[in-house]
Amino acid sequence: MLEHSIKGNNVAVIIDEAQNLNARQLEQIRLLSNLETQKDKLLQIILVGQPELLEKLRLSSLRQLDQRISVRFHIQPLERSEIEGYIHHRIRVASRTEDGHIPVQFSPDAVEMIYKHSRGTPRLINILCDRALLAGYVKEARHIDAHTIEQCALEVKNLS
Repeated sequence: MLEHSIKGNNVAVIIDEAQNLNARQLEQIRLLSNLETQKDKLLQIILVGQPELLEKLRLSSLRQLDQRISVRFHIQPLERSEIEGYIHHRIRVASRTEDGHIPVQFSPDAVEMIYKHSRGTPRLINILCDRALLAGYVKEARHIDAHTIEQCALEVKNLS
């Protein structure tokens, strides 16, 4: 880390699903945040997690870690009007089409069903769309309709 710091580089650790860490593990992460030179921090730590992470950070035993968090960002649920664009963007990125062609289409009714079941939560939108794309692949369909979303929502609920 010192070598990278001397070269002007940043070293970052990204911990996803951080809400699953216990208090002892989070305290170890806090200790890592102490690594610094006289001028610079040697390590940037990014904790990514579900809302349960915030609850965990409020524990008195993790007060010092909570106080060291300098930037917090919370993804809010998407509005109904944002969901179709979000889905198309994710498909475009995943399919890597340079011409902007979207190989699979979600009908307006399907988007409405996705909103109904996800209430705009991106993680739930992703889960439903992933399930719907798999169902579409199995059926060799390039058009996802509301009925497919309803079936997928039932499957997801049965799995949880």
